[in-house]
Amino acid sequence: MDKKVRSIEISKRVPIVGNYDVVVCGGGPAGFIAAIAAARSGAKTAVVEQYGFLGGMATMGLVTPLSVFTYNNEKVIGGIPWEFIERLEKMGGCIIEKPLGNVAFDPELYKLLCQQMMLEAGVDMYMHSYLSGCQAKDGKISCILFENKNGTEAISADMYIDCTGDGDVAARAGVPFENGNEGLHITQPATMFFRIGNVNAEKLYHEIEAHKNDFYRKDGVNYRSLHWRVAEARARGDWTLDRVSIGIFQGVKPDEWNINTSRIMGIDSTDSRSLTEGEIEGRRQVDEIFRFLKKYVPGCEDARLLCSGSTLGIRESRHIHGEKTLTLEDIIEGRTPHDSVLVCSNSADIHGRFGPKSNEYVVIQNGDWYGIPYGCLVPQRIDGLLLAGRCFSATSDAAGAVRVMPPCMCMGQAAGIAASLSAQQCMNPRNIQPAQVRETLRQQGAFLPD
Repeated sequence: MDKKVRSIEISKRVPIVGNYDVVVCGGGPAGFIAAIAAARSGAKTAVVEQYGFLGGMATMGLVTPLSVFTYNNEKVIGGIPWEFIERLEKMGGCIIEKPLGNVAFDPELYKLLCQQMMLEAGVDMYMHSYLSGCQAKDGKISCILFENKNGTEAISADMYIDCTGDGDVAARAGVPFENGNEGLHITQPATMFFRIGNVNAEKLYHEIEAHKNDFYRKDGVNYRSLHWRVAEARARGDWTLDRVSIGIFQGVKPDEWNINTSRIMGIDSTDSRSLTEGEIEGRRQVDEIFRFLKKYVPGCEDARLLCSGSTLGIRESRHIHGEKTLTLEDIIEGRTPHDSVLVCSNSADIHGRFGPKSNEYVVIQNGDWYGIPYGCLVPQRIDGLLLAGRCFSATSDAAGAVRVMPPCMCMGQAAGIAASLSAQQCMNPRNIQPAQVRETLRQQGAFLPD
């Protein structure tokens, strides 16, 4: 055999194993809400998910807390996402922080409630199925393909919703996009989250509260929780990371805490080899951070490592080009267009622009919130497809605000409703009137100011 051969050609027949009104690709925060919304709106709906459970970054990435649902004690994230939180709270699976509206949650109960609400809505679930491609003809997707234990399979639908986070469906269908901040040639860093248990919360709180007046910001770097302990460990040779503080958040149980500190630069989540490198480095950093916590942080002396994320927490990858694009100026000015399908009040949180230690926060200067126009969920060039979640149409800086999970959940609800309306009316989603989507959103409890 010629060792210089670098590719092979494969031709095979692929069974179409289902036909639906709406197919949601990805069962993360945007995806499972989108599927529920579509099904409740009357569409025969399925979701395709690569893992054996739902919840995406919340459950496989252990990204916590969910932030934020309120502004000045006024709920700005409602609808099905808030219904999910209320039901999770009744199960003992979350704690709603007041007045900020952050939500700490138990990832196992989160998984359970996701599948319970999907089953209640009558959504078919294709789990352990990795999206591998799609077929598009005459500017419309005819089916998607995925790999699983059965081999290669396909399902067809009138409407598809890309909730993959990375915009995999849109990219494979030929929709233009940017990957990260192409102007600066950077992408926000990834994080490997992990959870610890058996923490003495009283001692830990006392340590942080005693140094609250020592928090400061210098040269674009935030010196916040436990930065004094990090400095001590670095001086003794026990800290090698380019981080100065510890992101630490209490879980549902007082002795369980979630750590958001590792920082893996230059990861491209659309490339498997880059992801592999990131996973390896992420778990190495988890080990170093955990050893630091046990040795240097009061209350963590007897801590146990409960688990690390099943995958990296990804902040940024593809920004799919849509009919409209959210900009940082829209956020700063607090613009709420008449065709907004959700509003949120999250600041733009931009990591790593000036190196691994840096963080930037850009806040709303006019008004209390800003809106996401319907056109940000409608990709260019292709019909029969909607976007929801991290891959929606936004500039890199603006996406730094809306990439967090509650707004992604709201995007999912809007996309699910729009997909159902499009299927029922045999209409392309770009031709659906946003007022129809907004009316149904309000009927389903969403917060949409006039």
